[in-house]
Amino acid sequence: MARSIKQTKKKSKGKSKGSKSGKGSASSVPDTTARVWRPGVDELEEGEELQFDPSAYNYLRAFNIGWPCLSFDIIRDSLGLVRTEFPHTIYAVAGTQAEIAASNYIGIYKLSKISGKRRELVPSSNDIDSDADSDSSSDDEALDESTQPVLQLHKVAHQGCVNRIRAMGQSPHICASWADTGVVQIWDFSTFLNALAESETDKSNSVNNFHHHLPTLKHSGHTNEGYAIDWNPVVPGRLATGDCDSFIHLWEPSSDTWNVDGSPFSGHTASVEDLQWSPTEADVFASCSVDGTIAIWDTRLGKSPAISIKAHNADVNVISWNRLASCMIASGCDDGTFSIRDLRLVKGDNSLVAHFEYHKHPITSIQWSPHEPSTLAVSSEDSQLTIWDLSLERDEEEEAEFKAKIKDQVNAPENLPPQLLFVHQGQKDLKELHWHQQIPGMLVSTAADSFNILMPVNLENTLPPASST
Repeated sequence: MARSIKQTKKKSKGKSKGSKSGKGSASSVPDTTARVWRPGVDELEEGEELQFDPSAYNYLRAFNIGWPCLSFDIIRDSLGLVRTEFPHTIYAVAGTQAEIAASNYIGIYKLSKISGKRRELVPSSNDIDSDADSDSSSDDEALDESTQPVLQLHKVAHQGCVNRIRAMGQSPHICASWADTGVVQIWDFSTFLNALAESETDKSNSVNNFHHHLPTLKHSGHTNEGYAIDWNPVVPGRLATGDCDSFIHLWEPSSDTWNVDGSPFSGHTASVEDLQWSPTEADVFASCSVDGTIAIWDTRLGKSPAISIKAHNADVNVISWNRLASCMIASGCDDGTFSIRDLRLVKGDNSLVAHFEYHKHPITSIQWSPHEPSTLAVSSEDSQLTIWDLSLERDEEEEAEFKAKIKDQVNAPENLPPQLLFVHQGQKDLKELHWHQQIPGMLVSTAADSFNILMPVNLENTLPPASST
């Protein structure tokens, strides 16, 4: 799996609202009927440019924190367990991939005043005209600070690139990072998160907030660098880390520190790419590997896999364990395919529930929705972020009715999988995505050029009806 971000000579810079998504520059809505562009299938003719349709999003915005970030995590906050009304505020941590090792840092940031618009799934002609008017002034909006979310950022120095970073669910100020130097570090970011929470500034600020902050624990026991890391959702502080030499180490919390088991879990024959703890069982976790397998481990049964599944014919890059339907696990492969398995059927060798071949380049991230058990999001090196609902089946009558409604607005492509809900484009070299657990329908993704925050309009079914005013 190609994990690093392709570097350019300059730091990546965010793009304005009008230049985002699958998208490209969008100065006006064309007079002719719009056509959905399919990457890898359609080619741009000379003089053509891609435009994003603002009516497809309740919210879409790009931002960056300096250097590109290979990994990030959304931090659970105390602003409300289920938040459905704009404006929104989010907190997150992200690790950079700088050209020079000493220039790297972990960014702890707050993005506030996220103000969007609740739209209809099938917009009326009046809505389209309104979006055309607003889109034509997008460049002016990008320069108007009143329309921009407020980014506040603290940077903590980090030696080497950050391969992956994760915040503990039960104590979100505690984070763990994997470095390309082969070191795993535990951090306490409570000071910075408290400062962000108490800040009431209306202006973005990150220039002078650079800190040299010591980690709580620094572990060099792995024999190589790694990417796999996950906090246990059942036992606070329990952590698993996997490296490129195929070994997995278990971390157990002990008062103010952690005890790392020096005897690793062993069973894969190549690099461990990702780890996921069971959402319900404290001693069970899953791992995936370049060897093409997914392994299920029980820490009570020794250091070998309890189950090993030949999941793909190439590297298994990422996995996600469904927290709302704990028998389901999703995996993404280097050949662009992703699969869904029912762990209840593993022993009968018929656990494969679904297999999709939509993407044509390696899958870089996959995650189940925390609000809908049948919905998941996938990102790929083909620069697409896709959202899927596995509960959907093709209904030809309903499909024909829907196409009739939109025929004057867009020429939709044929033969798409009925489970495909949404395709988001416009980011280069997509690396990781996360759903926001407290804001239904919100996704954040990171790529070589920027972060994106998006709220697709057809995920509206995850939200309660908007209150009448």
